[in-house]
Formats: sequence, structure tokens, C-alpha cells
Amino acid sequence: MIILPAIDLKDGRCVRLRQGRAEDVTVYGDDPAAQAGDWAAQGAAELHVVDLDGAFAGEPRHAEVIRRIIKAFGGPVEVGGGLRTPEALDAVIGAGAARAIIGSAALEDPEFLAQAVELYGERIAVGIDARGGFVQTKGWVETSRTPATELAAAVAAIGVKTVIYTDTATDGMLGGPNLTQMAAICDAAPSCEITASGGVASPFDIENLKALERPNLRAAIVGKALYDGRVTLKEMQIAAI
Repeated sequence: MIILPAIDLKDGRCVRLRQGRAEDVTVYGDDPAAQAGDWAAQGAAELHVVDLDGAFAGEPRHAEVIRRIIKAFGGPVEVGGGLRTPEALDAVIGAGAARAIIGSAALEDPEFLAQAVELYGERIAVGIDARGGFVQTKGWVETSRTPATELAAAVAAIGVKTVIYTDTATDGMLGGPNLTQMAAICDAAPSCEITASGGVASPFDIENLKALERPNLRAAIVGKALYDGRVTLKEMQIAAI
């Protein structure tokens, strides 16, 4: 399993939200590119970046910051947040992102998703954010009536190869991932590689994810636990072996 440190961007800074609430924010640094370089120095194989302002606004807001992050990290970086138009996708992939993460538009505009997959293939990932098993959109502000498993199956049918699943109730809470839902997502989209996000905070959580024995569970994203110093990247990577 691969461990991806997370960089969430708000107002040009590295932040973490609790349960995705914009008003419940902790700032961890004013130089996201320097943070990306630090993750690379610590041995991160890949990096996960989200433009939170872009997610809330519906269009990217940190294009230049993201470009600097990608350059500083020097390895594969996946980027999401407000990618709802062809122009936004072109910009982030043109900046060097290994994967562009389509979130809200995967539910609201499946034709756009299909066109993106046709054009960029495996460089398109889908971020499925859910609370209580139902998909949330627009930066987790709105909750739909669509089950996350249903959307996972639908995007797999379109040809998406990477799904990043975030349980928003556990995100930033350091209480462990929603294992039941994670297993269900893996089962709903067996042709996709799944990345677990939300609540992953300790080597024990990684062991629990591995114990699901889902061969398509490829990676886990870790944010707050790393920034708070509760665990090191190396400790998480050792657990992931």
C-alpha cells in the first residue's frame, strides 16, 4: 500500500479542516511548495493536493501554487478541487499533475467525466466524498441522494481507473477510517484502484485497511496525524508494506 501525505490549500496556505468544514480550519504552514519538498525529503512516493478554495468556488484558485508544489515535490502529484471544466483539467495536467481528480462533476456531469477519460485516460481520477454513505458535492457542502457505491460503480463503467474515497465524517477526526464503507467501495468498483481517505491516523489504521484484503485498495491518504506529529511518514510506510 502507498501512503500519500496530503496538502490542502486555503488562502495560499497549508491547512486541515475538520469534517470538511471551512470554518473549522487549522493552518500548518504558509509555504506549500516547501512542505511538498519536505514530504519528498521524507521519502513520500506520491503526493495528494486539494485546492479547497477551488472546491468551494467551483473553479481552481491556486494554479500557480500547485505548479510550484509539483516542481518542488519532483514525483507524482495528484490534484483536485474545482476541476469541473475542460480548461481546468488542461491547466492542472499541463502543470505536470500525474492525476487530475474530478469530484462533484463526476456525479453532476457524467458526460464531462467520460470526455475527460477519453482524452486523458488513466490520468483522470475520481474523488468520491460521502457522509453516511451518500455522495457529497461542492466541497462537501451538499449531500446528494446517490449512494457512494452506486457512483463508484458508474465511474468504473465509464473507464475511470482510480477512485479516491473520503468518508467526510471521519476526515480530520483522527479516529480511524470507515472500514465497512471502504470495503463496500472496493467491491463496487473492482476494476478501479481505490485510495482510502478520512480518519487514517496511525499504523494500526493501515493494518486495518490491509486486513480488508481488497486487492484493489492501493493507497491511503494521511493528513492531520502527520502535521500534528502523532505519527511519522516512515512509520506509516512501514505499516503499509
